[in-house]
Amino acid sequence: MNLRERYDAATAALEAPFAVVDLAAFRANAADLVRRAGGKPIRVASKSVRCRALLEEVLATDGFAGIMAFTLPEALWLAERRTGDDILVAYPTTDRTAIAELAADEHAAATVTLMVDCADHLDLIEQAAAGGHPVRVCVDIDASYRLLGGKVSLGPRRSPLHTPEQVRAFAQRVLKRPSLRLVGLMAYEGQIAGVGDQPPGKPLMGRAIRAMQQRSRLELARRRAAIVAAVRELTDLEFVNGGGTGSVETTVAERAVTEVAAGSGLYQPHLFDHYSNFTGRPAALFALPVVRRPGPGVVTCLGGGYLASGPADEIRLPRPYLPTGLSYSGTEGAGEVQTPLLGRAADTLRIGDRVWFRHTKAGELCERFAALHLIDGDRVVRTVPTYRGEGRTFL
Repeated sequence: MNLRERYDAATAALEAPFAVVDLAAFRANAADLVRRAGGKPIRVASKSVRCRALLEEVLATDGFAGIMAFTLPEALWLAERRTGDDILVAYPTTDRTAIAELAADEHAAATVTLMVDCADHLDLIEQAAAGGHPVRVCVDIDASYRLLGGKVSLGPRRSPLHTPEQVRAFAQRVLKRPSLRLVGLMAYEGQIAGVGDQPPGKPLMGRAIRAMQQRSRLELARRRAAIVAAVRELTDLEFVNGGGTGSVETTVAERAVTEVAAGSGLYQPHLFDHYSNFTGRPAALFALPVVRRPGPGVVTCLGGGYLASGPADEIRLPRPYLPTGLSYSGTEGAGEVQTPLLGRAADTLRIGDRVWFRHTKAGELCERFAALHLIDGDRVVRTVPTYRGEGRTFL
């Protein structure tokens, strides 16, 4: 039984569209991330999973510890439900109501850590949390690779704090505020972790990316070590977080880093197919039904316009996966209510058959479906709600 036959057999009683997770692939991906981490703990990025049942499974796996959440309301919800006892909010928040709720709850205040990178963040947190428990904070460090004297910056546009001197000075400001507890540092090197170094059909671009990433790794390792040393002169730190799915083994090689973040590698969306340092197994898929056959070499599926965030390019489209040999129409792409697909494989499909797709990014798929059907072998062994299925949409 091939992969498509196995998925079709496992989900024969379901009506498409629906989403699944192949547990064998999911667990194999988790094990590979642990192997790559070389003994350092992995903080699972919840935005790449967006399903409490699967977050809990990952956290029960040796090698994973802690959650990296994407909003404070999400972190409070996870803390309330005891999904993880160490939750780092990866992005700054201006949600005064949620901050007040955090400071008022002893368990949440001991569990959740907020991200900060400027004095305005500190002022806002102090004002919103006034009279409550001390708030744990982590300083976000700019990990971008700068060229031409800073005129060119490669990497995510995140923190204004780039140098050891800037981070040390800001840490001193945090430490002067009794209502805040500085517990960690974070630096996400997106230009390495989030950029595949083997773009298909573009060998010269691949060489350029690898050269840039190697130089960026060396520069960041030296700078991050100096930053951590400068802050540790002021206070003890519980953690120093870095990296992502694409950079696990190089990030954990830095002595200054105590943990790495990862999440996308669990589902292995197609954006992560083009890395030379690892190969994941597609674990999260969605199925659309064939509802029309407009002519030879063409079928039309119901729905499918599940575009990913990021630059407006064709990479953001979900990718037809099974059967192989299907492609989009250049004039319609993936549509809100219908998606035409072209190719020889179209002539093998009948009305009611499924086409299996892979999303570009990981957790964004869960914003489209209320449930994930978990496949083990040739059967669905469990159906679990996504965040959306639990009535939660945090962004």
